[in-house]
Formats: sequence, structure tokens, C-alpha cells
Amino acid sequence: MDQTEGTHNPSPQGERERRRGAGKRAILEKMEGGEGAVVTEKLEEDEERTKLLRDRFRLSVISIVEAEAKKQGMEIAGHVVPCIAELAFELTEQLAKDVELFAQHAGRKSVNMEDVILSAHRNETLLGLLRSFSHELKAKEPQQTQKKRKRSSNNEVS
Repeated sequence: MDQTEGTHNPSPQGERERRRGAGKRAILEKMEGGEGAVVTEKLEEDEERTKLLRDRFRLSVISIVEAEAKKQGMEIAGHVVPCIAELAFELTEQLAKDVELFAQHAGRKSVNMEDVILSAHRNETLLGLLRSFSHELKAKEPQQTQKKRKRSSNNEVS
């Protein structure tokens, strides 16, 4: 891991983002007035935030991979771990886009559990786990609602 941390090896995903950002900036430069500068600044802030999130995500994945390898008594080649981290990030990014589109298609502005379950339709094992998790959450939900109602009714009496 230490060998790859200091080097810059642009990934295909990073290259796509760089081109996408350059295209957005080119469009904004054509805009008239001061609006272009404000929007360009906002885009640059968004790109920096995305880069920071990606870096934190990768570090988390690398930590998980190393811990699991150690737990299983396995040794993983140094170049494989950053590849796993990049793959995990790209899959997560695609998942976020998919569930957002599912919510939009359903006419909603926010994602719900049904969108997440729908995203797993190609993986039966994951689909089953998500459905079980969803049912567990729903089973806990009425208990929480009842507690809140009791508290509010006690507050009114006091």
C-alpha cells in the first residue's frame, strides 16, 4: 500500500471526471456576465469535494480489505488493493445513480428502501438480504412510533 500512496496513477474514472469538468468549464466560459465565474467556482468546489470523498472512500476500502485478508490469513498483492478500492468506488457511484433514477421514475425526489432493493434485482443473494433487512426495519418502525406517541401524550398531560 505504501508504494502506491505517493504515486499518481490516473484511473479511467479520474480521466473521465477531468474531461467532464473541462467540458463544463468550457460551456461556462461562454456564458455572458459574472454568472459564469460564480458557477465555475461552485463546480470547482464540487470537484474538490468529490475528490476528497473518493479518497476517504478508497482509504476505508483499503482498510477493510487489509483487515479481511489478515482475518482470513491471506496475503494480497500490493497492486490489487487499490484496484479493489477503485472498483468499489465505481460500483457505489453507479448504485447511487441507479437508485436516484429509480426514485425519479417513481415521481419521488428522495430515494427509499424500495429503490435500493430494486437495484439488487440481478443478484438474488443480495436481493434476499436487502429484503430481510427491510422487513426487520419495518418491524422495528411501529415500536418506535408507539414510544414517540406515549412521550408526546405524557408531555401533554404534564
